[in-house]
Amino acid sequence: MIPLYKLEKLPRTQKLRKIAKIFAMAENRLNMAGEKSTDIFSEAEIIFYIEAAGLFAKDELFSPDAQNAFSEAAHIFKTSKTGIHRALNSVKHILLNETGKEQADWDFTGSDGRLDPQKRQVFEGMWVYLEDIRSPFNVGAMFRTAESFGVEKIIMSPFCADPRHRRAERTAMGCIDIVPWEKHDLFAEPWGECPVFALETGGIPLAEFPFPKRGLLIAGSEELGVSPRALEAADASLGRVSIPCFGTKASLNVSVAFGIAMQAWASAIIR
Repeated sequence: MIPLYKLEKLPRTQKLRKIAKIFAMAENRLNMAGEKSTDIFSEAEIIFYIEAAGLFAKDELFSPDAQNAFSEAAHIFKTSKTGIHRALNSVKHILLNETGKEQADWDFTGSDGRLDPQKRQVFEGMWVYLEDIRSPFNVGAMFRTAESFGVEKIIMSPFCADPRHRRAERTAMGCIDIVPWEKHDLFAEPWGECPVFALETGGIPLAEFPFPKRGLLIAGSEELGVSPRALEAADASLGRVSIPCFGTKASLNVSVAFGIAMQAWASAIIR
């Protein structure tokens, strides 16, 4: 590990970024090992974390709240076998914020590593159709939501963002690998007997909607919503489900709306 005195000679922004990277690497080691204590770190590493946090606690260029967070982190590194993960995480994000780096969803660590599809609870017949979702961030978020609420399969229209786009994969946090999906125009041909419903405005309020045990939910594009032909299929089946909103904007990001609808559908299935 690079001695702290050498890092101190670097320009401030460069120094903060390098030390933030060291703390991020330490946090990733905890994630990989599944540990929540200092046991996996050497004495020299612990000393580095204590000294770095203590140094920043005295740096008046940081806000008082940040200085207090550094002091608390230094205390945890010295005395505690618990809480070190949060301390590493706090120091890392404060340093990155100080350099002007905007935090994205993939900057927030969680249960990284490969997910086990055998541990999924899947609701057979729960399918979703993502129609022309253009943003890879939204595609990734919707895969993550679908995995969380037991979706058996995702079908994507040809003009959806590629789920293998790096931003989609990073936002999905491994869920693209374990939720079955395919890409084709679902409504290029007449739709079959499976109940269909669309997540769209002007429909039945969420709390009153008759969610089916098996069916297909359609979520439409960020700009134009569900297409006329998909709406026609939905209106000929179960219709439209809508989320009541009470603000001036009266609309939600498509991945947020999708999450609300999927939670309601899964809850209806298990009742």
